[in-house]
Amino acid sequence: MVHVVAHRGASLDLAEHTLAAYERAVEVGADALECDVRLTADGVLVCVHDRRVDRTSNGRGPVSTLDLAELAELDFASWRGGHGSAASVLTLDQLLDFVHDCGRRVELAIETKHPTRYAGLVEQRLVQTLDRHGWAHPRLGDRLPVRVMSFSWLSLRRMRELAPSVTSVYLMDRVPLRMRDGTLPGHVGIAGPSIAILRAHPAYVDRVHRSGGAVHVWTVDEPADVDLCLDLGVDAIITNRPADVLARARARFG
Repeated sequence: MVHVVAHRGASLDLAEHTLAAYERAVEVGADALECDVRLTADGVLVCVHDRRVDRTSNGRGPVSTLDLAELAELDFASWRGGHGSAASVLTLDQLLDFVHDCGRRVELAIETKHPTRYAGLVEQRLVQTLDRHGWAHPRLGDRLPVRVMSFSWLSLRRMRELAPSVTSVYLMDRVPLRMRDGTLPGHVGIAGPSIAILRAHPAYVDRVHRSGGAVHVWTVDEPADVDLCLDLGVDAIITNRPADVLARARARFG
């Protein structure tokens, strides 16, 4: 059955990128969790989508100009009103610890955000962080529970050089002309098209599959879009509503 990936956690129900949102996603049965990572001023990877903290916290300013201690003083949940209690910024280390200890296999899809003032340092810190958890350089025969996603070709190339065993997903809001036949670069095994691409070009999924790749689609919340993905046989659905998507997939496949 299709894998269901909780986009920033169960982010329709709880504030995105908070531990509570990820706990809810695991409780409802998500196969994987998605997070975005940015580097703080003191070199720590934190789970924040926007370049600035203004939208998702009670603070202001770019993530890259704030150190972890400053971010830890902010509340990253109260902006959702009554949907959650106060929550500090979530570091990637903390999320990896949660995934490791959650009691079942849950995969993690990590998106590197670019452009950034720290350029290649993001990928270096990411590999160092994964290495601390044993998830950058697996033993022979092991399948890592982590993959890295990006809209940036350069980011994925850096990851390939630093940790070739980590699966890469090339995110797209449009399909480059040279890839419309379904082929992917040699170091990328998964296409990450938007749901808008699939609405306009549903045959793209079959082209990727015939070329030996997989398809992970973002961000799929509407029932009609979920049905389209199921009809097309995508490999993973990235959604803010993991419980609803799982229920719809189970109703289809039993």
